[in-house]
Amino acid sequence: MFPIERPRRLRKNETLRALVRETHIRLDQLIYPVFVRPGTGMKLPVSSMPGIYQWSVDLLTDHLEEIYEQGIRSFLFFGIPAHKDAEGSEAYSPEGIVQVALQTVKKRLPEAVLIADLCLCEYTDHGHCGILRGNDVDNDMTIDILAKTAVVQARAGASIVAPSDMMDGRVAAIRHALDQAGFQDIPIMSYAAKYASGFYGPFREAAENTPSFGDRRAYQMDPANRLEALKEVLLDIQEGADMVIVKPAMPYLDVLSDVKNSVQIPVAAYQVSGEYAMIKAASQLGWLDERRVVEESLLSIKRAGADMIITYFAPLFAHWMQQK
Repeated sequence: MFPIERPRRLRKNETLRALVRETHIRLDQLIYPVFVRPGTGMKLPVSSMPGIYQWSVDLLTDHLEEIYEQGIRSFLFFGIPAHKDAEGSEAYSPEGIVQVALQTVKKRLPEAVLIADLCLCEYTDHGHCGILRGNDVDNDMTIDILAKTAVVQARAGASIVAPSDMMDGRVAAIRHALDQAGFQDIPIMSYAAKYASGFYGPFREAAENTPSFGDRRAYQMDPANRLEALKEVLLDIQEGADMVIVKPAMPYLDVLSDVKNSVQIPVAAYQVSGEYAMIKAASQLGWLDERRVVEESLLSIKRAGADMIITYFAPLFAHWMQQK
């Protein structure tokens, strides 16, 4: 008689489970997104994202230093400007809020990886991701502004620029502009597969970038499309992307797996605001064990192929790891 297969033998206790565990999350693989606004002494709560705030530069710098000491070394910056206009001019102003934050944090944490989100939606008075021609975003006019903004962000101290606009051809334009300005060593982390998702809702409050009309489905990806994601990713790589992002994460694990199995560059997944908010809300109501669910969600994203995870849970996860 043949012996019965007993996989349970390797699950008997935590020490044994850890010994054979296939997937691991390291703190240096997590990227913490932050929101910065003008002013001093400001820490404004985002009501739909408990534990997340809009920060003034002074308090944000102190906050990131604490998080850095806990083991999170990479940060993604979003800006809430003092002034918005049709062209999103504060996005590419040397005195723009993200540029000021980059300069300040770079001085305090010179070894940190500072990633500048590269889009116009937070800076335009209409809330769309580019320059409008009528009610439509003009692709080519927009990529010219994005290229200009990338250079300004690099000069301010960005370690990486991350275009999230989903305009066609923007990676090539940004790469050319960076190279011409002497920033050949600045990588591009492209939001290559960014879906027009309902999971972005809380982010609209945090970044104050809700469109004044319409939505972004004309340039962000249709949630029904899987093969198209690979097309977008491969086009961005051909244009010079050094890393690519799949966004959102958990609703698109199939896409994430496809991308990871098809490319030879690092792949990130963005656990977006809606994913964060749902877990927080259910945990606060006592419906879920927050720590277990956060760890399980991050493991699922990593298991699907993410080399890096952009997550608002990064500080909390680092805190838990210190308690082990």
